[in-house]
Amino acid sequence: MSSPDPQVHAAQDARSRPDRSDRSDREDGVRQPRNPAVRGPVVAVTGAAAGIGAALVARLAASDEVKQVIAIDERRGETAAAQWHVLDVRDPAIADKLRGADVVVHLALDLDLETDPAARTAYNVRGTQTVLTAAAAAGVRRVVLCTSAMVYGALPDNDIPLSEDSELRATAEATGVGDLLEIERLGRRAPRAHPGLNVTVVRPAVLVGGTDTALTRYFESPRLLVVAGSRPTWQFCHVEDLVSALEYAALEKVDGELAVGCEGWLEQEEVEELSGIRRMELPSAVALGAAARLHRIGLTPSPAGDLAYTMHPWVVSVSRLHAAGWRPRWTNEEVLAELLQEVAGRHTVAGRRLGRKDA
Repeated sequence: MSSPDPQVHAAQDARSRPDRSDRSDREDGVRQPRNPAVRGPVVAVTGAAAGIGAALVARLAASDEVKQVIAIDERRGETAAAQWHVLDVRDPAIADKLRGADVVVHLALDLDLETDPAARTAYNVRGTQTVLTAAAAAGVRRVVLCTSAMVYGALPDNDIPLSEDSELRATAEATGVGDLLEIERLGRRAPRAHPGLNVTVVRPAVLVGGTDTALTRYFESPRLLVVAGSRPTWQFCHVEDLVSALEYAALEKVDGELAVGCEGWLEQEEVEELSGIRRMELPSAVALGAAARLHRIGLTPSPAGDLAYTMHPWVVSVSRLHAAGWRPRWTNEEVLAELLQEVAGRHTVAGRRLGRKDA
């Protein structure tokens, strides 16, 4: 995911739960399961050292429903109760590290706005291909992929909310969405290529909680850009709620294609009232044309396609998680308030951070 601050929420979860690291024994330098009597799954997490991966590893390691956590990243993280393997997810040797795992949660994705797009796509697609193939070779029964509700596309004729079974109508014009669509395609194809492998896909709404995306930067602007004639709607997902939804998927309490986010949504007028930020309204041709030119000459990291997600609705239903008993802890209003606190003091125009005077 898009590089949340490594210390956000993972450290909070770790502090709020008892330290179970003393339950583990070491044999030949390898950490053994804390409690062999636990009947729960062995869960492997990629991208485990930072951000959402670190938060999930801490949560799973503290759960009595998980037998063991295998953590995989290019550096070691802070959760001592996990069994750590340091390697790149594109390395085929990952298959050996996944042996004995029942479930793999693949979170080693790069959606950083500043990353070279070609390098980002190469990492994301190759990494997902390798993890899916390695999981099948290692006898893993389930892989959980995390993409985004952006794959549904932001379109003026979208239902509000979109069903989780709605057609994926996004295009590759927004930051990272092409990678996410390809990851979803690989996920659909994997069970056909590897019978016995189940793939679950989790699609969060606008993610907030130490994240840095084109959509969170929207709220760093001196004015909220509104394209004339558009119908913006906002549905947020706090990182803590995403982590709890991923835990549900890892524990096999729910499967299939799952959307995750707060209940309901906010209209643009509600966002402006709650944030206290006034709008700047522009004609569609002006806004899209300027965004495209600024990105083409390298002045902004966000392509014009990102604007669609601030223009048209892409609110999602979270019915499958609800049916499994999951509920979000955060409301849209609460997440927006936290986002505004996080971005306070930052000044962004068209996705590019500037000094206050320039902004």
